[in-house]
Amino acid sequence: MSMSLFDTSKIIKLPLQDATIEYHPQFFSFEEANTLFDELYQNTPWIEEDIRVYGKIYKQPRLTAFFANNQKKYGYSNISMTPHPFSPLLNAIKTKIEMACETQFSSCLLNLYRDGQDSNGWHADDEKELGLNPVIASLSLGAERFFHLKHKKIKTLKHKLNLQNGSLLLMKDATQHHWLHQIPKTKKPIGKRINLTFRLLK
Repeated sequence: MSMSLFDTSKIIKLPLQDATIEYHPQFFSFEEANTLFDELYQNTPWIEEDIRVYGKIYKQPRLTAFFANNQKKYGYSNISMTPHPFSPLLNAIKTKIEMACETQFSSCLLNLYRDGQDSNGWHADDEKELGLNPVIASLSLGAERFFHLKHKKIKTLKHKLNLQNGSLLLMKDATQHHWLHQIPKTKKPIGKRINLTFRLLK
């Protein structure tokens, strides 16, 4: 599919202390985002990983798939993921995002949230293989979900953002050192969402 150029006039910079976060609400048009969602939903080798929490094994509350342009594994929550090679579609998405944030990425973690009970708990993208001050680019496709942020030390600093279909969220500089983020569960009836998170593994 052809992908339109992004509109830099619609970038929203979140006014958060100790963070550099930019939100592109219409990085992909609604029609483009729906096409991308359908293709990725149908053609991604989704898996449901086991995670260990306080010594107990649970099914991760979402489906995932990991892609990279090298063979470097990515680990989080006692999970070690071996990458699939980038597809032409993922390469095209990656190229457009790299142009937007002037950063090169080597990997993409896809998350499929099947309904409101799928979630992603509080965490920071601060694994050692991401290096110092990583740039994290997060693309949302499908149903809108709320993205929560909270400062690690200043408990009164919190923020909530509704991630639209086709939107891009960029987190960079010292954001991962000072802030945690999550996609919480919701009891509201809600459709499927795919999130693509691009990273550079050192």
